[in-house]
Amino acid sequence: MAAIEIKNLWKEYGDQVVLERLNAKVEEGEFVTIVGASGCGKTTFLKMMLGTEQASRGQLLLDGEPIAAEPDETRGIVFQRYSVLPHLSALRNVMLAGELSANRWLGLAFGARRRALRDEAREMLESVGLSQALDKYPHELSGGMQQRLALAQTLIKRPRILLLDEPFGALDPGIRRDMHKLVLDLWQKQNLTVFMITHDLAEGFYLGTRLWVFDKERLDPQDPGRYGARVTYDLPVGNSDKGTLQSISHSVDSTARALA
Repeated sequence: MAAIEIKNLWKEYGDQVVLERLNAKVEEGEFVTIVGASGCGKTTFLKMMLGTEQASRGQLLLDGEPIAAEPDETRGIVFQRYSVLPHLSALRNVMLAGELSANRWLGLAFGARRRALRDEAREMLESVGLSQALDKYPHELSGGMQQRLALAQTLIKRPRILLLDEPFGALDPGIRRDMHKLVLDLWQKQNLTVFMITHDLAEGFYLGTRLWVFDKERLDPQDPGRYGARVTYDLPVGNSDKGTLQSISHSVDSTARALA
């Protein structure tokens, strides 16, 4: 049985159809990259995976059971905008999840529990290359370092599923390459199942083991919300020729123009 099953999944807001007839199976440890025109429901799908949005129809299953209807420790997410807390040091940002578990009202742990959380946070920060920045605040870190911190903050809870919503879109090319290497290393070491949205087709093929294209097969220029997007391509990375890549790029561009 696949770890994640998507069965005839729809997402609608009133009369607006965002996603329609999504069907797929994802095995544990796959790295799924997602591309598509803006407005095609990619982020909405990630929110459904996280549990902050619910399906209108169909099923989204984890290990054969409906995925939890609210975020939990099985799933972590990193956004394009840095989601770290500006008033906490890097170390405290990573410790925070454990401190909230220890005391949801004060957000603090004490004694042996606090020491254990501090050691775990230091280890996680070291794994993302921030061992020299434990006491620095987010405003003292570069964009790439802030995204490393956001990853550490997410991965400290050891999620099974990592959701990435264009996490490298605001970074310059050199830092993006470093982040690619980091994410691939963490994916392999922690045996994560990853879903990552990107607008960079080359990035999608480089990072993923599988690439999905969200696109609208049906378009009504007079009523853009009448039909939703589907997964129109589901490609194992490395088995796609130049013609297929050109077809994907043309499809995404055509939908983007239609939705503009």
